Parts: sequence; structure tokens; C-alpha cells
Amino acid sequence: MRATTPEQCDELFTRFANARDLEGLVGLYEPEACLAQLQGPPARGLAAVRESLAGFLASKPELEMKVVRALPAGDDLAVLYSDYRVRVEGQKDPLAGRSMIVVRRRPDGSWRILVDDPYVSA
Repeated sequence: MRATTPEQCDELFTRFANARDLEGLVGLYEPEACLAQLQGPPARGLAAVRESLAGFLASKPELEMKVVRALPAGDDLAVLYSDYRVRVEGQKDPLAGRSMIVVRRRPDGSWRILVDDPYVSA
């Protein structure tokens, strides 16, 4: 499934994360995507993004996400800010925060994540 609007990138991310669908998650990212890490350098490129997301899925997340602000930058680029809550295995209380993604429209009309920072509020 592909995102047909910028906001749908977050909707699909939530759906794929809760389904533990690694390939679905990775398919939301551009080949040259950059994914911020809580510690260390960002994951750059699909192989590194896949590895990072596999670690996230290993925690068996239960994710809720809501876009709180969308800033279009022309017809082919947008920035989304979303509030999220995620409960992971072995953790009593859910984590809450704000994420920021930059999404880009592809030639086929679908949208993919170019830059992902789930730690904006960290």
C-alpha cells in the first residue's frame, strides 16, 4: 500500500508498525532517506533504515499517532509534525512525544518519507 497524501505516510507508518510489517515500513521511505536515532548518527539509506526499524519492531510497539501540523512546501514536498504515544514490550508506561517528517511526492503520485525525526521532543 502506498501513501497518496503526505498525512497518509503517518497513517500507514502506524498501521505497519502495529502489524509488525517491516517491509511495509521500509516501503514508506525514499532510497536516500535519513532516520534520526536517539543516540549516534542517523540511519542513512534503506539498509540502515531497515535495520533501525527492525529494532523498533522487535520491541513489539503499540503505536498511536496524530498529525498536528502539515506544512506543504510546493506541490511535491511537505513537513508533518505528529504527536505519538507508543507502548513497547516490557515497559509499564507508554512513551509520548512529537515527530517530524519531510515527505516527497514521487513521479507516480505516491508520497514517501525523506527525513524522519521521531525525537523532536526529546
